[in-house]
Amino acid sequence: MKHALKNKVLQRLRIKEAWVIFFILGIIMMNYPFIHIFHKPRILLFGMPVLFLYLYIGWFVSILVIYLFVKAIEAHGEDREGDGR
Repeated sequence: MKHALKNKVLQRLRIKEAWVIFFILGIIMMNYPFIHIFHKPRILLFGMPVLFLYLYIGWFVSILVIYLFVKAIEAHGEDREGDGR
């Protein structure tokens, strides 16, 4: 019982830490140095400027990360309901 409670608390803390880490990473990736690196108007990949691809891929990855976090939180909530709490 004590071991299961400890695992749940540690899992919950890891999710909170991961939220903060990915938020900071997202801010860093959308800041000046990275935008400047990918702002090459003459370089095209798949017929699109590299900056657009960078932004679209970053947007898709951020949505995917949020989806995974929500699924992890939902699974954690279902575990709590199964314990009768």
